[in-house]
Amino acid sequence: MRIPSIPLFLRCIGLVSLAAALPLLAQSSADSAQPLVDKIEIRDTIQPISAGLLERAIDAANRDHAAALLVDIDTPGGLLDSTRQMVGAILASRVPVILYVAPAGARAASAGFFLLESADIAAMAPETNTGAAHPVLASGTPDDTMKMKMENDAAAFLRSYAGRRGRNVQLAESAVRESKSFSADEALDQHLIDIVSSSETQLIASLDGRAITRLNGGQAATQTLHLRNARIAAIQPTVREQVLGRLANPNIALLLLVGGALLIYLEFNVPGTIVPGALGTVMVLLAIFALDLLPIRHTAVLLLLAAAALMLLELKFASHGVLALAGIACLAFGTLTLIDAPIPEMAVQPIIAISLCLAFGIITFFLVRLAVKARRQKAFTGPAALVGFSGTAMEPISIKNSGPIGRILVQGEIWQATANAPIPEQAAVRVTGFHHDSNLDILEVQPETQIPLAPAPAVGGPS
Repeated sequence: MRIPSIPLFLRCIGLVSLAAALPLLAQSSADSAQPLVDKIEIRDTIQPISAGLLERAIDAANRDHAAALLVDIDTPGGLLDSTRQMVGAILASRVPVILYVAPAGARAASAGFFLLESADIAAMAPETNTGAAHPVLASGTPDDTMKMKMENDAAAFLRSYAGRRGRNVQLAESAVRESKSFSADEALDQHLIDIVSSSETQLIASLDGRAITRLNGGQAATQTLHLRNARIAAIQPTVREQVLGRLANPNIALLLLVGGALLIYLEFNVPGTIVPGALGTVMVLLAIFALDLLPIRHTAVLLLLAAAALMLLELKFASHGVLALAGIACLAFGTLTLIDAPIPEMAVQPIIAISLCLAFGIITFFLVRLAVKARRQKAFTGPAALVGFSGTAMEPISIKNSGPIGRILVQGEIWQATANAPIPEQAAVRVTGFHHDSNLDILEVQPETQIPLAPAPAVGGPS
């Protein structure tokens, strides 16, 4: 039996398709063989948002089967609780973590030093520095016993993993106890870090084939990094992390808090406007959410609550601004001491706190002045409010109790009115009083100007 031959043009199409698919197959094979390095950037204070970002990145690197996680860091320090959380995540990571202090001029100070020493690979760019990791009690000056406890606790925390990473434990401990700082070259020469590299590409290339000590489940194990021609994939922060990162700024949180309180205060002064009250409520809630991420002093919170109470009492009682001034004083002290900051970068800037208090005080002064002025004026409604205003007679006005009651137009309203003398239609009138007649309010008016007399008939004319 003869097998039919395949037409020549079909064979040509098959060859062309195969030739086109070969580069794609080669590229796919190369991609699968190319190692992946995930990357995140931490360029802010160390706080709960930073800890959440690092934990998410480590989980993503584990899912991607990445060869390593690269963490570019530039931080002045931050909260010790968040630092412990981040160090724990690095030590428990199945993927090697490379911490890289970059670019030139960056630093890994205070809490950043703890993170740097915990990484599988501690790297720095030239012209960077690290150290100055002495714990700080921002609530005041600690006594000798408390200071010793804080130092010993932080030093023990650092020793618990720095030695197992092969770092210089004694020198690292001096950064905690003596606040020593080190340049990149000094840290490399004294075995605080593993490498100094001027760029990410150079760093990844130089780490290929390097043996590192992993702490898997508390057991030290050696692992070789395979990073030749590695592809670096950046992990971007989510919208939630970006928003929360901005809100974690104490100055922004303070602006939201005071601005929202001011809008609510305006709503109480001018009730019924709705928009200031609604917007102010949202701002205050955002501020409370942001402050929940930061260490705050409870005494400062009490001062802020006292400031709000005094402002509201000013609206209720005529203190001529005394309560408002006391509220502004409480607001000033409360905002200046609100954040229990371990580093200056996490504290409320005095210029911002003072500016907000001055703005709040100026606006309060004008509102109190308007309120006092309003209290001094008599409140009139109905016909009493029209006495002294001018109007126009819409029809002839008769003498009181002598005929039909006429109507006038005054302040855009139509009222019934009587007069002591007849007033013609369209004449200008002025309201002099009012009276009640059969449950009706009737205005009393008089001519605005002298009413001209009718011309006398001519004498001696034709008969």
